[in-house]
Amino acid sequence: MCLIVFAWRPGHAQPLIVAANRDEFYARPSLPLAQWPEAPNVYAGRDLEAGGTWLGLGANGRFAALTNIRDPHQPPSRKSRGELVAGFLLGDRSIDDYLSDVVRRSIEYAGFNLLMGNANELWHFNARESEAVMLPPGVYGLSNAGLDTPWPKLLKARAALEAVLEDPQPQALLALLGDSQTAPFVDLPDTGVGLATETLLSSVFIASQSYGTRASTALIVQADGTRHMVERSFGPYGGHLGEVEIRL
Repeated sequence: MCLIVFAWRPGHAQPLIVAANRDEFYARPSLPLAQWPEAPNVYAGRDLEAGGTWLGLGANGRFAALTNIRDPHQPPSRKSRGELVAGFLLGDRSIDDYLSDVVRRSIEYAGFNLLMGNANELWHFNARESEAVMLPPGVYGLSNAGLDTPWPKLLKARAALEAVLEDPQPQALLALLGDSQTAPFVDLPDTGVGLATETLLSSVFIASQSYGTRASTALIVQADGTRHMVERSFGPYGGHLGEVEIRL
């Protein structure tokens, strides 16, 4: 995942609202959102190269998602960050216990943000800050830096989420994720990838020949624990490949 905006509202009729884009090279093989055959309580896409996932749902209200931290100078890692999401969804360990293990092993992975929770708690861990934080109620955004780092795409998507929270619907969440307008040069962050790449990556929805938004996901969690998730898949230049809808 390269952009996640979400509203965490404990006690509300819809305590968790999520809109997320997964950006990745189109050549990296993956499967769309589905029930995992070997784990019937897990619903997620799957990275076929390393076996993990970027966002998904598990038993007992479990939710997890991940974004990479953009740093062209960080050393490569032999471990896939997607296994961190999959491990939480597949297991039954408490959030505290699982996060303690993630904090201890975070150096084994390239930089990442991990978002994970259940019906009662939502936590964020940034591998560069090395501290897990239980989030208070609020509207948040994650891209490829820290929580709520004010990159143009994050600010735009978070504001768009706030605008639909009175009556959030999957199609409205997917619509805000489809904004392909790039940011002005003056507003671009400098993450060391060069101006052309910064511009390409500055839009909420990214489309090019080799890299872009592979999946857009809308998730609405109700107070009674029911969950509604819709995922759209895309190919090169943003070509629409399909849509999956799941109600649990």
